Amino acid sequence: MTAARRILIATDAWHPQVNGVVRTLDTTVRTLRAAGHTVEVVEPSAYRQVGVPFYPEIRLALTLPRHVERRVREFRPDHVHVSTEGPLGLIVRRYCLRQRWAFTTAYHTRYPEYLKELARVPEAWGYAALRRFHNAAGAMMVATPSLVSELTARGFTVPIRRWSRGVEASTFHPRDRGESPDPRPVQLYVGRVSAEKGVEDFLKLATPGTKVVVGDGPARADLERRYPAAKFLGYRKGEALGACYATADVFVFPSRTDTFGLVIVEALASGVPVAAYPVTGPIDIVTRPELGCLHDDLETAVAGALATGRRDACLAEAAKYTWEHCTAQFVANLVPLR
Repeated sequence: MTAARRILIATDAWHPQVNGVVRTLDTTVRTLRAAGHTVEVVEPSAYRQVGVPFYPEIRLALTLPRHVERRVREFRPDHVHVSTEGPLGLIVRRYCLRQRWAFTTAYHTRYPEYLKELARVPEAWGYAALRRFHNAAGAMMVATPSLVSELTARGFTVPIRRWSRGVEASTFHPRDRGESPDPRPVQLYVGRVSAEKGVEDFLKLATPGTKVVVGDGPARADLERRYPAAKFLGYRKGEALGACYATADVFVFPSRTDTFGLVIVEALASGVPVAAYPVTGPIDIVTRPELGCLHDDLETAVAGALATGRRDACLAEAAKYTWEHCTAQFVANLVPLR
């Protein structure tokens, strides 16, 4: 058994945000504490906040560095993990460097691609900033082998370590589909409803059946107006979210910019095959036809997933993704301060 440790995690992504990063961190923290570790989470709710221009529902902390640094000192950590590249992550990273402490980081989000899509910021600028941020760490955690290769090719010189993801089997599991009030096949998307997620690629497919969108975001109102045949359900959590997955015939993941896609594993755990583009994330999870289909033509991917996907194979694959294993990886990846 791993000896109990004092672990400080700095993150700009936290509740009430609804996304894969928050779910990953929240579940990891709960699993760490259940294993006997003492965890301090430095997150935005303790400070004054401001909305991100393109994502007003995402709130970033506004505070003086000394307030955050005092929390770090008083906690007396054995390990520091800087999870995000926002204001709190930058403050804790700078403090660690000044103290000559080693720390770990994580690569969760493709900010360069998002900034290029949303604000026309050159992608090269974004990657230059991320290399500077992460290369100072003792190790950087990423979710998939393909992302390791990609970031190495982009000039990241920090040691890169795998940190996979898990799924809550009590929430995401098969249910009796019964009779659907909507024409089948039911095609489901779960996630942020925003331009960089490729949701319109899904909605404009000429596939038969019903398209269902679970989630919210800045593009929802426009897409709901332009695609009235689709069902927009907004955010769902817990049992209600699990039921949405379980009623679907195929899960469609239209993003080309995610680093993993936790929702893919949630779909598999619900016995639902996946249709996606052959990009980082899907190529690491949907590795054979029984789990779904990857294709540059999303309509072909949907047809393929419906034709070859098998519920038993999806369930067996999802069983490999446990939060206990994920958290054990996280602990093994941590570096001592000195």
